[in-house]
Amino acid sequence: MKFTFTNSLYAIPVAFMISPAFAAEQTAPDELADVEVIETTPLDGVGKTKDQIPAPVQTATDKDISKTNAINISDFMNRSLGSVYVNDTQGNGFQPDINYRGFTASPLAGTPQGLSVYMDGVRLNQPFGDVMSWDLIPRSAIKSMTMMPGSNPLFGRNTLGGALSLETKDGKSNPGTSVQGLGGSYGRNAYEFEHGGYDKQHGLNWFVTGNYYQDQGWRQQSPSNVRQIFGKAGWEGEKTDLKLTTAYNDNSLIGNGLQTVDGLKQDYTSVYTTPDITENRSLFLNLEGKYQLNSKVLFAGNTYYRNIKTGSLNGDINNDAGTAAYLPLGSTGSTGRNRSYLTSQGYTLLNTAENSSNTAFPYLRCIAQAAATPGGGGDEPSEKCNGIINQSTTQQQNWGTQGQGIISDKLFGMDNQFLFGGAYDQSVIGYNQYSQYGYLNPNGSVTAVSGAAATATNNGLYFNDASDGGSQVDNRVSLSGDTVTWSFFTEDTFSPTKNLHITASGRYNYTSVSNKDSLASQHFLNHELGADNYDSGAAIDPSASLTGKHVFDRFNPAVGLTYNPYEAIGFYAGYNEGTRAPTTIELGCANPNQPCRMPNAMAGDPALKQVITQNWETGFRGLLPGKVNWSLGYFNILNTNDIQFIAAPDTIANGYGYFKNFGKTQRQGIEASLDRKVEDWSIGANYTYLDATYQSTEVLNSQYNLAGSDPGQDGSTITVRPGDHIPLVPKHTFKTYVDYQVTKEWGTNLNIIGFSQSFVRGNENNNQQANGTLPGYVVVNYGVRYTPDMVKGLQVFGQVNNLLDEHYYTAGQFGAAGIANGSYQGNPAGTTFYGPGAPRTWWLGMRYSF
Repeated sequence: MKFTFTNSLYAIPVAFMISPAFAAEQTAPDELADVEVIETTPLDGVGKTKDQIPAPVQTATDKDISKTNAINISDFMNRSLGSVYVNDTQGNGFQPDINYRGFTASPLAGTPQGLSVYMDGVRLNQPFGDVMSWDLIPRSAIKSMTMMPGSNPLFGRNTLGGALSLETKDGKSNPGTSVQGLGGSYGRNAYEFEHGGYDKQHGLNWFVTGNYYQDQGWRQQSPSNVRQIFGKAGWEGEKTDLKLTTAYNDNSLIGNGLQTVDGLKQDYTSVYTTPDITENRSLFLNLEGKYQLNSKVLFAGNTYYRNIKTGSLNGDINNDAGTAAYLPLGSTGSTGRNRSYLTSQGYTLLNTAENSSNTAFPYLRCIAQAAATPGGGGDEPSEKCNGIINQSTTQQQNWGTQGQGIISDKLFGMDNQFLFGGAYDQSVIGYNQYSQYGYLNPNGSVTAVSGAAATATNNGLYFNDASDGGSQVDNRVSLSGDTVTWSFFTEDTFSPTKNLHITASGRYNYTSVSNKDSLASQHFLNHELGADNYDSGAAIDPSASLTGKHVFDRFNPAVGLTYNPYEAIGFYAGYNEGTRAPTTIELGCANPNQPCRMPNAMAGDPALKQVITQNWETGFRGLLPGKVNWSLGYFNILNTNDIQFIAAPDTIANGYGYFKNFGKTQRQGIEASLDRKVEDWSIGANYTYLDATYQSTEVLNSQYNLAGSDPGQDGSTITVRPGDHIPLVPKHTFKTYVDYQVTKEWGTNLNIIGFSQSFVRGNENNNQQANGTLPGYVVVNYGVRYTPDMVKGLQVFGQVNNLLDEHYYTAGQFGAAGIANGSYQGNPAGTTFYGPGAPRTWWLGMRYSF
């Protein structure tokens, strides 16, 4: 991408709210003629002005991000980009759900994904669930970003509501060296460096940046460590440009997720259960190339390889225990062994009545049962251990190549740009998951017991060998997957006049997903060979296997036009379609009779259909006298066969469910923005009205929607009807900023973001009133910067987010309160779980460039 931002008001797309620090830059009147060039495909080479793009594209540069003092790009987007909002489901700033126009790019498997993310032409959505790990993007490496609205088919799979395209720095555009350090509240400290340079004589350039970030987290037991390194080497000849990029991440993040409404009222920093650890290690390699054949023909392409290993460790409530963990010692056949073990360990209070308020006995009984069960039959640890630790490892290797040719010439004597290209992508996935029983501590943490290792079952298929001692444990999975996608795409932009541009494009995708269930295959082999570790009493259920092959293909078209008769007003309109094929994890968890706990388990599956999106876009924009940019637009996006994660029937377990095609959903809305810059003042605002609704009648499971059950239903289901609003999507979003350059050295800015209320998950029928919504909220952010004249290259900055220290929620869902007041509840009651937003957070930093 190539950007010119010498005039901050004229150069940016009208839908983008200028970041406060960026707006503070002053420009000379003779710089007004500079025009921004925007890349409209993942690869470099298709440069267009905003007047040629039939959509309200938003862009930003590294200066925009840096001057807002944002810690990462998700923080910047939440504060600065129109129609963007965050669901902080994990409770970690590096693991947010980024939403744009009601579509999501999330690190959580099970979240309906609808945004594609690219970096230097490489699609960053991971093969396993199309999830997006935002912690793998180094903020200091980003040169520019473009938010492309709608279902632009040139961005390929998963581009339902929009595409975010990132371009990284190189030594030619970012020469010099800089170092930065910052510290702040909750133990936050971060250090980064960057160095770039170029040898003009030999056409060489190089760039490297590194970042180390850690904090203790504002919630209890929530530390995080982020370690990132990024490098790029390039060579530029007369007609050829080559770039080789490599990046490595080694991150450990704790996101302790949602907490009950009562727990948050007692302590806003509290967590429900711990630990909840995600560790990401990733390697990124990308070779880009451009070749200018002549003044009219340009070829561009890239070849990439990614290797991502993700490990997770999650402590949860074992809902199978129920009240069994509190039964009197004389009520079960295995109590003799339990009593003997406890007596041998010195416990004497064995005749005391057990109840849900006596937390010692679930702890003792879990240890006793784990020790007594191996080889002895009787009760299983699942009945006596009220905690469970789920562990999973995902290994993803992803590689591919793509290329495109651009011909800029005359057609019938008028300007025309024609693009054609193709892409190949393949991924190999290995997923392993198992669980271990344990007991809950009063602080919500789970301690595993060694005798209850979770190595026993896959959907009822048991492996009773010496390694597991005959214990039955849920959620064991061993799955491998192979996904291959072929794509062919084309676009033509025809300009009959200087002010009229007509665009037509399309893309054909062919995707094949092959899954192999290693556990089911081994079970069948053991059965055939008569292996000792095969349980002859267990039936082989072919439907329980995850093995299968699925094929999806479709051609997605797009058309659009822009007409700009005057500088003060222009018009755009467009229609486009996009698709998203189901992924390995969704195809592996699509059976309502075999629900799974995402992302920790999978089950046999009926086939899912791919999502098809139809997007309409129209609006006006222009530059008014007095340097006032304005825009007003309408969009309407209809999804068919939307893939939703549905709560499982007949279970009290939080998080258990399955994937299901859900008829139709719709997102429609209005976007408006204004911004103006004069002398030392900058001011701007944008507003989005978003109406996200279901458009089909569906019966869903929602056991804890207390006011939602329809007449004649069993009390655990609700009926969603056309017009009901999709949860976690606010109708109204408002963002505004004021930036003032007080003196040549001092500058300050104020940013305010506001969101209206939305419904929590589980309240899809919109009937639940008691804690069935996320209340609306407003957050105020304030920043200051100081650049002393006496020390060239030095900048000191400070930032306070949530200046007024508001308590607010960004995510929520209905569930069962298995813990209350530090005690396990044998018969959990329904409640609302919320994802609290960060309280007042401040940091100070210093940056030196030379």
